[in-house]
Amino acid sequence: MNSTTNDYGWSEELSMPLLDKLKSDLKKALRAQDAQRKNTIRQIFSEFPKLTVPITLESGKKSSRLKTDEEITNDDIINIITGLVKSEKTTLELQNQESSPYLEILNCYLPQPAGADEIRAWVESNIDFSQYKSPMQAMGPIMKHFGKKADGNLVKQILAEKADRG
Repeated sequence: MNSTTNDYGWSEELSMPLLDKLKSDLKKALRAQDAQRKNTIRQIFSEFPKLTVPITLESGKKSSRLKTDEEITNDDIINIITGLVKSEKTTLELQNQESSPYLEILNCYLPQPAGADEIRAWVESNIDFSQYKSPMQAMGPIMKHFGKKADGNLVKQILAEKADRG
């Protein structure tokens, strides 16, 4: 990676939609002749045909059409990138590798995951365990709050610690 790596990527604090950021980063990568980044962003865009809206034709048949740029949400793109990350992690596991430039670039467009401390703090201040038969039943509200930012396995681990302490 070159020194302009920190100019790339996206976070929820940016006031621009993820789609716009990807487009501007693609232009930057093309100008900088950064083939790895250009190819990664193009790979994300190549998944967009999966983003469709169901429609009913005049004949009554159900069909779908591609989403327009205005209809594509950050969540749509995050789901695409998450799928690409899972696929790359599987490939890397088979090759006994930890990471790749492709994976690092994909990750810089995903929201930063909530850490264990952040999850614990939220649970302490928002979950009343007396309402549940077991701490594991609090999983739903916790995942609802954090959404895709929380790793379900990490939340399970935190709740298991709670259960052990009783």
